[in-house]
Amino acid sequence: MATKTLPFIIVGGGIGGLACALALSRKGFSSVVLEQAPEFGEIGAGLQLGPNVFRMFEKLGITEEINKYAVYPKGLMMRDVITSEEVTTLPLNEAFLARFKYPYGVIHRADLHRVLLEECQKLPADITLRNGCKAVDIEDKGDKVIVRSEAGDVFEGAALVGADGLWSSVRQKIVGDGKPNVSGHITYRAVLKTSDVPEELRWQMMVIWAGEKTHLVQYPVRGGELFNLVATFHSNKFAEGWDSFGDAAELHERFAGSCAQVKTLLGKIESWRMWVLCDRPPIRDWTKGNLTLLGDAAHPMLQYLAQGANMAIEDSVCLASKLAHCKGDWNSAFLAYQQERYLRTARVQLTARLYGEAYHASGATRDLRNAVLGARTQEQAFDSMAWLYDPPPIGD
Repeated sequence: MATKTLPFIIVGGGIGGLACALALSRKGFSSVVLEQAPEFGEIGAGLQLGPNVFRMFEKLGITEEINKYAVYPKGLMMRDVITSEEVTTLPLNEAFLARFKYPYGVIHRADLHRVLLEECQKLPADITLRNGCKAVDIEDKGDKVIVRSEAGDVFEGAALVGADGLWSSVRQKIVGDGKPNVSGHITYRAVLKTSDVPEELRWQMMVIWAGEKTHLVQYPVRGGELFNLVATFHSNKFAEGWDSFGDAAELHERFAGSCAQVKTLLGKIESWRMWVLCDRPPIRDWTKGNLTLLGDAAHPMLQYLAQGANMAIEDSVCLASKLAHCKGDWNSAFLAYQQERYLRTARVQLTARLYGEAYHASGATRDLRNAVLGARTQEQAFDSMAWLYDPPPIGD
């Protein structure tokens, strides 16, 4: 266990920030989590959980709690949004578990956040949670970090982790690369009561309806009580931030050529939340002195691999492990963490962009996608996922 020192300061109390605090606590470190929102919480709807993140849940000691909220689909299915034909289905069966050792699940984002928050709240001696606390000034003094809040509070820490997301202010102090890239893709998210979903569409699957510059994702959450719907399409509209009410008229216009099943699902939703999809190019360096970044602050990615939260949790476990072995040299630990993570996260960032193109393909590219995926065997599908779901050991 680590010797006691000044706490680590974590800027951002989302999934990544809380996972980092919990991972640090498991290694004997204390932390102060500064969340600018009035309350700790998460907006959004569903998240997909790959086998790689279940490995991290095990290391954090939260698997049992996650199992209370997660749903385990019977398969991953792709259907054509125009014709409704089934392109491919990968069963999430005993063979999948035998290959990857851990399951594939889906969960409501708020439920995952709640599990992490409640675990952190059980550790008041190690983790201090401060909501309504916006960090506005950060000084790295070499032997400590000083953070001043908008309200005038002053915090001293051994070092600082920026887990403040896509629009990270900490990133600007370390990297200074300005605003993220706007992809031109808009996502609308909503949830439906399962009773409102037509019975013939209540598949216990993670389903993606792939279209031309559009796609729709559906899967059950909250133990099957709700269905998560995520509609994505190309658009020139842009609203800075993550939580805006969507324009239903534009949504239905973009999906006008869709099959009857997709139109039925879209027609069931009365209120949508809109997110503008952004990312950044991969970078090698997100550490400066006793400051480092984690999750979307370090490597924001498009949603198409469903790995944003998973990568942030992997980051947290890796970072805590490096700190536990650095004998108080925080900068060396941060650099070792960055070195271990940047190629893996860069691959996810770039592959997510590629998947976005494949999901939204048209013409011959669409035909090729359908033909290649339709002809793929289960073993070939597993092999294509191995780089992501069978990562090198993270943490100890």
